[in-house]
Amino acid sequence: MLHLLLPLLLLISNIGRSQSAIVESLPGFPGDLPFKLETGYVGVGELEEVQLFYYFIESERSPKDDPLLLWLTGGPGCSALSGLLFEIGPLEFDYSNSSGTRPVFKSNPYSWTKIANIIFVDAPVGTGFSYATTWTAYHSNDTSSAAQIYEFLRKWLMSHPKFLTNPLYITGDSYSGVVVPIIVKEVYDGNEAGREPQMNLVGYVLGNPVTCEAKDINQRIPFGHKTALISDELYESTKSDCNGDYVNVDPTNGACLTDLEMVSRCLEKIFLAQILEPICSTLSPNHTRLKWSRSMLEKNIIDGISEPQQSRPWCRSYNYLYAYIWANDRTVQEALHIREGTKPEWIRCNYSISYTKDVLNSAVYHRYLSKTSLRALIYSGDHDLAIPYIGTLDWIRSLNLTLVGAWSPWFVEGQVSGYSILYSENSKYDLTFTTIKGGGHTAPEYKPRECFAMVDRWFSYYPL
Repeated sequence: MLHLLLPLLLLISNIGRSQSAIVESLPGFPGDLPFKLETGYVGVGELEEVQLFYYFIESERSPKDDPLLLWLTGGPGCSALSGLLFEIGPLEFDYSNSSGTRPVFKSNPYSWTKIANIIFVDAPVGTGFSYATTWTAYHSNDTSSAAQIYEFLRKWLMSHPKFLTNPLYITGDSYSGVVVPIIVKEVYDGNEAGREPQMNLVGYVLGNPVTCEAKDINQRIPFGHKTALISDELYESTKSDCNGDYVNVDPTNGACLTDLEMVSRCLEKIFLAQILEPICSTLSPNHTRLKWSRSMLEKNIIDGISEPQQSRPWCRSYNYLYAYIWANDRTVQEALHIREGTKPEWIRCNYSISYTKDVLNSAVYHRYLSKTSLRALIYSGDHDLAIPYIGTLDWIRSLNLTLVGAWSPWFVEGQVSGYSILYSENSKYDLTFTTIKGGGHTAPEYKPRECFAMVDRWFSYYPL
């Protein structure tokens, strides 16, 4: 491995520090793109050894008036392209017309770019098309990654000054729930200290957010009970024997271990991201991650999308294969202006990055931000077993904010789309929490229409 990477590092050490380019067309989409797409790199850190790649899409409505969003996909290590293509971006794969060798796009009618300018960033370093020019620069953690993204945002805005007056929101989902509030604090403190450029920070948005991994995972058992995956008797026994702690278990507590073994039997065949969808155990030993290999194409796994249900159940993970095929195509990388030789292969979620989780609970940052005049939107798919909404509600309640609006339904086209609750602090800071009915991890991938209606109303200061 060492002999392969050394020439790569020598090559990329001589590549320019920053660049951006307008992309007018992309392989797989017929004709010119109906939106303005810019891609590029911004160098951050010492000697700009970290090169963060981004996709910037201008609002399709009013770029000069609409909000500017900085979007981070979770992981850590999941590419921004995943959020762009599978969640909130203007393009999505046209599965009925795509094949294993020719992915085809269509427009996403529920893209958040219809109402906002969005910078999708591949972060932390090693994610997507982002890379480093030295070995040491590949090592990062929650706080260093947040600092690098803050530096990225400062430099990006200085090179795009026309967006300095747009309302700025720091946004993301899943593991970015740890990093986003740190970045928000960095931006807020930088503004207070008079650091240039001054940013028009208004708030932040988080979907299905990790906040404290241990506590979030601990809530899987109560959530499993609420959703009838675990019986009343087993839940009560497990809760009593384990004293409500299902993560840090005493190895000598035999009763607790026995209960947890029975709980595991109840949950092991459930798809963590959306409890109603099939689990794809044939693709990877780890059910929550799709391990990519080009040999998959030889096995015609792509064909599983169109095969009859009786021969192979449809699985959401199959959809992601198109992203691997598309993003690793040389003509695609040329169209995106990817620096040749900087990444051996694009990976949707790179879990091999050198990353240390040094912030064990980001609720402390939310508590700090609750003393400001910012606004926050936190949403959760209510069928997400990976990061259950009840755990998110727990840390929100721990902030001891004032309840302003009671738990109540909100609607899209006359149907209940979720339930929201509103909190405030000193009539300045406000936090809206909402569920997305039927949503998984993360909600926009499963319920794009409802999530679009949610953010459209919230950015406009309307009730959900």
